[in-house]
Amino acid sequence: MEWIILGVVLALVLFTLVRCIRVVQQAKAFVIERLGAYKTTWNVGLHFKMPFIERVAKVVTLKEQVADFPPQPVITKDNVTMQIDTVVYFQITDPKLYTYGIERPIVAIENLSATTLRNIIGDLELDQCLTSRDVINTKMRSILDEATDPWGIKVNRVELKNILPPKEIQNAMEKQMKAERERREAILRAEGEKKSAILTAEGEKESAILRADAKKQAQILEAQGKAEAILTVQRATADSIKLLNEASPTDPVIRLRALEAFAAAADGKATKIIIPSEIQGLAGLAEGIVESVKAPAAEK
Repeated sequence: MEWIILGVVLALVLFTLVRCIRVVQQAKAFVIERLGAYKTTWNVGLHFKMPFIERVAKVVTLKEQVADFPPQPVITKDNVTMQIDTVVYFQITDPKLYTYGIERPIVAIENLSATTLRNIIGDLELDQCLTSRDVINTKMRSILDEATDPWGIKVNRVELKNILPPKEIQNAMEKQMKAERERREAILRAEGEKKSAILTAEGEKESAILRADAKKQAQILEAQGKAEAILTVQRATADSIKLLNEASPTDPVIRLRALEAFAAAADGKATKIIIPSEIQGLAGLAEGIVESVKAPAAEK
């Protein structure tokens, strides 16, 4: 019987000792109390606590956590009531302060974010609230991070998840956006028509310039051709005169050539011909030559 009691006692002692051996996982911390007072904080690794006088007061996770709070009613500077819900990303940096700093820290962060959001939105108008999310997020993160330092919490980021204005405000905003889109469409259409008209006018201008330049070049080439033809004729005339001078023609030959030129001129359609006196004398000379040739022939 004594052996049984001794075995039970040894088993209880062994079980108690095993229960006092604790392993702290990664990204966790154990807050240890001795006789109800804070003793130490265990980090990652194997630890042993004294039985009966020490206990694990709180197991704290050191990972970044996300708190999604329900929508909160806020009033803007221009008296518009909106529903805004926020998302807070935070991380526990001091397990001791987190354990003993404040009761229910998540609830405290929720209430603090709601009051901070109301204070910030109260200084802004509706349009500013809709277009200044980054400014609101930055201000809220700074205020919450400073306020939660005594609780061992670091606020890494704050995001406005949804901004829900009243239904009538949403309808008015949709109408305004539709009118703005129609205005932009009209402006773009007018700009397109303007550019099209400008391009058409520039094309016609360039076409007219090209036609005028082509006509100018044609006239220049035609004038150059005429000038070259006249020059060629003049050169031919000069060459014929030069050759005639080199041949030293007699006076009867010159008169005969003049008679041939006169015959060529009279071959046209002229109804009246004025015969110069020189041509008349030349005709008489030609007639005398013909008669002198015929006389010997008659004698034979």
